[in-house]
Amino acid sequence: MATLMGRRERKKLQSKQTIMEAAIEKFQSDGVRETSIADIMTAAGLGIGTFYNYFESKEALLLSLLEQAVEQTRTVSQQLMAEKISAPEVLSNVMLTAAQHLDENRYVLPLFLRAAEAAGQPKDSSASEKSGHVVAPEFKTVFVDIVRYGQERGEFRTDVSPEIMTEMFHSILQAAAFSTLPVTFIENVKTKVELLLTGMEPRG
Repeated sequence: MATLMGRRERKKLQSKQTIMEAAIEKFQSDGVRETSIADIMTAAGLGIGTFYNYFESKEALLLSLLEQAVEQTRTVSQQLMAEKISAPEVLSNVMLTAAQHLDENRYVLPLFLRAAEAAGQPKDSSASEKSGHVVAPEFKTVFVDIVRYGQERGEFRTDVSPEIMTEMFHSILQAAAFSTLPVTFIENVKTKVELLLTGMEPRG
């Protein structure tokens, strides 16, 4: 029985991954708006009904893709901190990892920007509920852990809360997404990160 259940679970995971991979391919080639659920499932070689076994909507699928990006970024962060890499280097690497993912997968940017907007609303705000949309995950929790790591090591100033410093780095990704400057998304993020890291150095 355990073996049978294991096979079933593996098949479910495989089908979900197949759908997500097909969606990425279609989003990148045709765009999110132009891609229908039927298009995704045709590319996946699965029936349309199978889609709803895993996702409620196309937006829910996008949410899952963004969650995957956040978790991949968290994994990189945790690995670097486990290796005792300096906090500025960890933060710089993680920022560039997040930027690289967003740059290569522009279709998740709207959800990322919505998460940033929702984070700026009052805690009891029901705006997201009224809109009927899901709230996207944030990279902020990953950055907060890194800042605390740096403060504990004496590499970041401690007279400013991790949350405030984290907002600065989260805002870099937002600003770069809307930037019209003649530099690439990655170059934009990298330059801003270098400037802000200087301001986070301990005083004394």
